Amino acid sequence: QVQLVESGGGLVQAGGSLKLSCAASGRTFRSYAVGWFRQGPGKEREFVAAISRSRSSTSYADSVKGRFTISRDNAKNTVYLQMNSLKPEDTAVYYCAAADTPLYYTDSYYYNPRNYDYWGQGTQVTVSS
Repeated sequence: QVQLVESGGGLVQAGGSLKLSCAASGRTFRSYAVGWFRQGPGKEREFVAAISRSRSSTSYADSVKGRFTISRDNAKNTVYLQMNSLKPEDTAVYYCAAADTPLYYTDSYYYNPRNYDYWGQGTQVTVSS
């Protein structure tokens, strides 16, 4: 069982930065890949970024590539999402999720929210223009 708690959201002006944290409970956290998703008003939940169990690979949505960076500290059971050059269209509730990935998989595995086993409650990010 893994419990996830997001933090670090808030209100920021366009061009600004925020760093989200996803703190996990459970000694098996390092066995899970972790992804960030977001859901804007009236929109479906969409993939943002993901990181593998060992931190050896990361994946990003095209819309955030070059602006967002995902990282993890397994000793602290925490995954981070550094968000720079924020745009109003980044406004959404951001969720982290943990996936018990198969031994072999491609990046497309990360994109499907159904592949994730545990979810946090979300943190609001609002970017003003």
